[in-house]
Amino acid sequence: MARQRPRLLLVPAFTELQWTIKAQLEEWAQVASYDPPGVGSEPPPAGLEPEHPGLLREWRRAAAERGLAEVDRLGWESFFLVADGEGVATAVLIAEARLCAVQGLALGHAALSRSTHGERPAINREVWSAMGALLRTDRQAFIRHGIAQVTSGSVTEEHAAMMVERFPNSDLAVLLWDALGMEREPIGDRIDTLELPLLLGQHVGCLGSTDEGYRDIVARFPEAATASCPEACSVSPTFAEALRGFCTG
Repeated sequence: MARQRPRLLLVPAFTELQWTIKAQLEEWAQVASYDPPGVGSEPPPAGLEPEHPGLLREWRRAAAERGLAEVDRLGWESFFLVADGEGVATAVLIAEARLCAVQGLALGHAALSRSTHGERPAINREVWSAMGALLRTDRQAFIRHGIAQVTSGSVTEEHAAMMVERFPNSDLAVLLWDALGMEREPIGDRIDTLELPLLLGQHVGCLGSTDEGYRDIVARFPEAATASCPEACSVSPTFAEALRGFCTG
């Protein structure tokens, strides 16, 4: 009997378009992704207003529910979760909700939290704030400088423009960006409780994520597989190959 191809749910940060390695993954795996609520053709979460005090938490919850709905639609009884950057906390929520089905957790731009303060922040506060200012005032500059340059060119301007166009509500985009910059979203203890196989990816030279953030999560989970990528993990052939070994080895 032929061995079943691994199943990968690619959890988006802001849109499924971030996963340019999807075609490479489909050479050896069944792969699915989706847009989170309020992005593309997906309706925003019901009852979520801009003034909602728990905006990020509720958006995370709705994004996780959308991911679970995709798994159920496909009839997957087991799968690997793959996330990058701002999508990591959503992936942890999905894993907590469907732990019996999750075979492993692969995280790009891996860190124990999204902290921007303290001696060892995971996120570069100045870069994040500058990108937020561009998002408010100049969408083209945000595409050119905020995405393309911060990812060291691993996301092209053309692809960044496609990603931004998926976000029809610019007010929601700004509110989420600000919330992401303020919320630490610690996940270390939650990942520990899951007791899942881990792949931890680093974008070497990333301007937005710090080396300290990556080193801290690797130290917390020394048995995890690791991958150092010259590009953002969601677009990196190196991360795709690491995923293949992680999921099939």
